Amino acid sequence: MARVDGIAGTCSFPPRVDDEQSQAGLEPPVGKVYFVHKVIIAPSAPGNQKLIHTMSTHKVLIAGAWRAADSSGSFQALNPATGESLADHYPISNWADCDAALSAAQQAFEGLRQLAPQVMADFLDAYAVRIEARAGEITELANHETALAVEPRLASIELPRTTSQMRQAATACREGHWTHPVIDTAAGIRTQFGPIGPVCVFGPNNFPLAFGSVSGGDFVAAIAAGNPVIAKAHPLHPGTSRLLAEEAQAAAKSVGLPAGTVQLLYDMSHADGERLAQDHRLAAIAFTGSRHGGLKLKAAADAVGKPIFLELGSINPVVILPGALAEKGEALADEFTGSCLMGTGQFCTSPGMLVLQAGERAEAFVNKTVKGFAAAPSGVLFSESGRESLATSVQRLHQAGAQILTGGTAEAGDAPRYTNTVLRVSGADFLASSTALQGEAFGNATLIVMTENQAETSQVLNTLEGNLTGCIYSATDGSDDPAYDELAPIMRQRVGRLLNDKMPTGVAVSPAMNHGGPFPATAQAGFSAVGIPGALLRFAMLQCYDNVRPERLPLGLRDQNPGELWRQVDGRWTQSSL
Repeated sequence: MARVDGIAGTCSFPPRVDDEQSQAGLEPPVGKVYFVHKVIIAPSAPGNQKLIHTMSTHKVLIAGAWRAADSSGSFQALNPATGESLADHYPISNWADCDAALSAAQQAFEGLRQLAPQVMADFLDAYAVRIEARAGEITELANHETALAVEPRLASIELPRTTSQMRQAATACREGHWTHPVIDTAAGIRTQFGPIGPVCVFGPNNFPLAFGSVSGGDFVAAIAAGNPVIAKAHPLHPGTSRLLAEEAQAAAKSVGLPAGTVQLLYDMSHADGERLAQDHRLAAIAFTGSRHGGLKLKAAADAVGKPIFLELGSINPVVILPGALAEKGEALADEFTGSCLMGTGQFCTSPGMLVLQAGERAEAFVNKTVKGFAAAPSGVLFSESGRESLATSVQRLHQAGAQILTGGTAEAGDAPRYTNTVLRVSGADFLASSTALQGEAFGNATLIVMTENQAETSQVLNTLEGNLTGCIYSATDGSDDPAYDELAPIMRQRVGRLLNDKMPTGVAVSPAMNHGGPFPATAQAGFSAVGIPGALLRFAMLQCYDNVRPERLPLGLRDQNPGELWRQVDGRWTQSSL
């Protein structure tokens, strides 16, 4: 591992390589993002340090300018497909950078409160256009840093999803319905949602664009609600975050947003991350990643009453009832296999657990699934640490009583690969060790739970923690309806999104979507990370005006409706002026 000035340069806050989700030699904009630092190799024994060369390290974006980081070291991303370190170096910021970003964000927020929502909408639209204009470079670099395919995954799916979210949020800004204005004329009280203040976004490893810290749903929702964002890049794709931040900053400048509306830090220590979470200048936090890292951050935020929105992992249980197996068991085995192995299982909604009732058809389903997993090529995981985490998770499931039917080993080679893995456990054994057996194995692995009967299936579902999704497949002839009616209410309370006859991996960008769920899937079951305008409410506060003079009210709460805003006036929703 490379070290800079004797300080390790690969740690991040919080650790993110065990959960969900640069081109070598890529030249940066001249004079824009580099400064000089010395590199040494980490000693294998005391006194064995050796200066190897002088290198350039990218700058951080603070207060509207790219500047040299106050850094304790640097790190490099790896190309997962080759195992090689990419050329660019990125700084691990000291507290001085965090402090400067917080102050700049606080100052930016004061300026944002004076601007019309139209300006934020213009920014989001301009940012989307700039991303599309630079799509080739962005997706190529994301491919090098993540091994995700340029086509169709990055260029034709994730990048359009990213810009679509921005344009939907821009529309929400202009329309203003998300603010939910309520007017009580008799009491002289008026209320609406408004921006909460500076937000820090910790992005995940598995969606560098659509969930990225400086481009994804959390970023977009926070910005659309009128808040400045401090983006903490994921250390597995820092270069992609940099390219996006360059375009975000250019778009912000073009529409006149205050300096510090968008800022980017690449990495920081655990201690500085917790200190940032507790700083009074920060209003809210969004984090997608491992339960361990997220809960440490949550503990710091909770200690000072800071709102924090977490996505921590999910096994997304799928139940296939006997009638559905009888109707199309072979087709469902193929569907399940494809869903589990899509993206090497590195989706937050990948089905990590399947529940079947024992029987001949269930055994046929298992056999076909095992053959499908064994025959399919194993994909590249995001990092070696991710492979180690997957191996550890599979081993824990095995030690808790699950039988490995196929896979269960790391593959040799430079790229981090793990054999496609299917595990199996009886319903009784699952109930005996339910906590250990519902641990997430993030990657190309799944656990089949074989129950003896309907009653045991109900017991299994009753032991589940909170999840993002849950699915029940039932027969079309009605034979499974009584079982469904018993199981669906149990599943309903344990998942954010309940599906019927459909695998959970797809997450549509729809106003009706819920990408959330009970803890530990997320920290706040009442909110979604996907779906405009609902997602904006995570980064808003309810602002009440009591007997405030008319000319001092926000436009949306004045007697004259500023447009076609839907408002609740004396208990009735209307677009009319008073």
